[in-house]
Amino acid sequence: MHYRIMMALVMAGMCYSSPVWAKQAKAVIAGTAPDSKITGEVILTDKDDGLEVEATVDNLSPGKHGFHIHEHGSCDEQGKAAGGHFNPDHAQHGYVPKDGLTKAHPGDMGNLEAGPDGKATVKVFLKGASLAEGHYGVMGKAVIVHENEDDFSQPTGNAGGRIGCGIIQ
Repeated sequence: MHYRIMMALVMAGMCYSSPVWAKQAKAVIAGTAPDSKITGEVILTDKDDGLEVEATVDNLSPGKHGFHIHEHGSCDEQGKAAGGHFNPDHAQHGYVPKDGLTKAHPGDMGNLEAGPDGKATVKVFLKGASLAEGHYGVMGKAVIVHENEDDFSQPTGNAGGRIGCGIIQ
């Protein structure tokens, strides 16, 4: 009898305990121009001390393209409705993996580099950022792919127009 009660409690605990899985979100990238063929996917995964970002974008012109998280979750108006870079601390523009959050915006992810085939992949870690609500939370914001290379100049990297956009959800 005690064995059955104990087994029932163990089974109930297994059913009602929350599993330990990484929290993930995705931004599906689409070109901002009506005739654009740009497509892609950005996978964001919460880790203990930050946010892992993995992106694949296709049909870009060969070369480097600025890659940032912007403050609003809208891709309307050819990506302009996404607003400026997500920058809750009003920090200078930089590269989060190298400069940290005191010297860069939380969404300063540098560049995607497309090969001759137009495909770009990148993996970046944003220490201190997360998907959760809060000061450095990025859920619901937009990921923007820019026309040109981010040269890390002030205030936003001189990366040109917004050619790709996706909402983090």
